[in-house]
Amino acid sequence: MLRLRSILFNTLFYINLIVRMLILTPIYFIVPRKVAFEIPKAWARSNHWLMEKLVGTTFEIEGLEHIPESGCIFAPKHQSFWDTYALLPNLKDPVYILKRELMWIPLFGWYVAKQRMIPVNRAARGKVMLKVMERAKEEMAKGRELIIYPEGTRRPPGAEPEYRYGIARLYRDLKVPVVPVAMHPGLFWPRRSTMRYPGHFKVRILPPIQPGLDPDVFFKQLIEVTEKASDELLLETARDNPDLPLPATAQKRLAELQGQTTD
Repeated sequence: MLRLRSILFNTLFYINLIVRMLILTPIYFIVPRKVAFEIPKAWARSNHWLMEKLVGTTFEIEGLEHIPESGCIFAPKHQSFWDTYALLPNLKDPVYILKRELMWIPLFGWYVAKQRMIPVNRAARGKVMLKVMERAKEEMAKGRELIIYPEGTRRPPGAEPEYRYGIARLYRDLKVPVVPVAMHPGLFWPRRSTMRYPGHFKVRILPPIQPGLDPDVFFKQLIEVTEKASDELLLETARDNPDLPLPATAQKRLAELQGQTTD
């Protein structure tokens, strides 16, 4: 039954995306950019409804009060396709640094171009990266939230962290607060899997790290506070969802954490 519900959700998820893009495209490209952003935000909310009703997965967000009113760097853990869109409704005007290849996808690429997302060639260096930084500064000056995943790619829940130093350079050059975000959607929407699992989890938005620190000090602090919150949430999520099948990485980390509490 769970597999059938997962298949149904996945099917309706993509139908929901395609139908909305086809029907709402004329409106999206006519209205001003910020107004147009309400269309993908509404799509995100509809996906939450589908996942709750079809799979039985719900979530809550803690710490929304920590998001600064002006521009900031939003630095979430990245485990699942879920966290690429799920927080959109809770942000005023987010902007992503994304792979330039995504801009080449028909219709989708046009959508993200209208929102002035920042494409980057991951293999590029030098002048190309300077242009990315210039674009980032331009968008941040408008008070937008720059979303960047500090580990760069999706990681399994509980896996050893692999933070990339690029976020420290952004922190140094953009001179804005960085907001760490811990969560475990990968337990319910695993990467490289069509299965979706029922249950409840939390997204924890942590107090911002203010600008002005040495980049190395910032980088160490970001890892420490994010991973501490991530470990706490892993323990909570496993406790609150006893029937949830855990990947090997999560089982291993849980055993380590539980061993620490008994020492």
